[in-house]
Amino acid sequence: MKFTKMHGCGNDYVYVNLFEEKIDDYAKMSIKVSDRHFGIGSDGLITIGPSDCADFRMRIFNADGSEAEMCGNGVRCVGKYVYDHKLTDKKEVDVETGAGIKHLILNVKNDKVETVRVDMGEPVFNAKDIPVALDMDKVVDYPITVGDREWKMTCVSMGNPHAVVFIDNVKEFQIEKYGPLFENNKMFPKRTNTEFVEIISDSEVSMRVWERGSAETWACGTGTCACVLACILNGYTKDRVLVHLLGGDLTIEYDRASNHVFMTGPATEVFNGII
Repeated sequence: MKFTKMHGCGNDYVYVNLFEEKIDDYAKMSIKVSDRHFGIGSDGLITIGPSDCADFRMRIFNADGSEAEMCGNGVRCVGKYVYDHKLTDKKEVDVETGAGIKHLILNVKNDKVETVRVDMGEPVFNAKDIPVALDMDKVVDYPITVGDREWKMTCVSMGNPHAVVFIDNVKEFQIEKYGPLFENNKMFPKRTNTEFVEIISDSEVSMRVWERGSAETWACGTGTCACVLACILNGYTKDRVLVHLLGGDLTIEYDRASNHVFMTGPATEVFNGII
């Protein structure tokens, strides 16, 4: 099987072109290729194939084989892949995901995509739709006991569930201790991604993320969007925020008029291979 290793801000996936390749068991294949010691090494597997309702369809599988609805860093890399590998010559493409169709604007330089702006769609705040086991329209600054302490969380769905927690020191935070406890807390029927966020200013924050099914990753596009929306809901930032992640920076903009979230960031091809 031919594959391409790509990453968006260090959030790395193995990409497979289903126009040329075939996968029988997606979960098994994702576990195999994701293994950093016995496989290729990645946060998961992303497939690129035909769509009945968009230019392309992407599917995302976590390192544990579970399927995710959406991946912001992944969809940017899909945009780069389909243009750089000549599957399209359009600089605006629509990609079908488990969280709906995402519109991508490709920033091309020297015939290669450098950055991608993605319309991430409308956020979901209602607890039952995220889902969170609460009967509330919005879960903002809500107390939750996880591990040995009480936290205040703000929950958002960007096609997949996120719990955002504000802390003082992201760099020294014990994410390996608390990340799994949030992910598997009974408050989250479908588990959750958790963003631990430090406010720098009203236009700049730092974030680390624990992704369900993949542990800590170097970046999470939907999580970065959820982070900024949580910042806005709590009155910490303006509507355009630069977010620092372990693997790089993303710019998130919330357009109140359309209620859409826009993400701009890099997409990088690492290497091609055969497994």
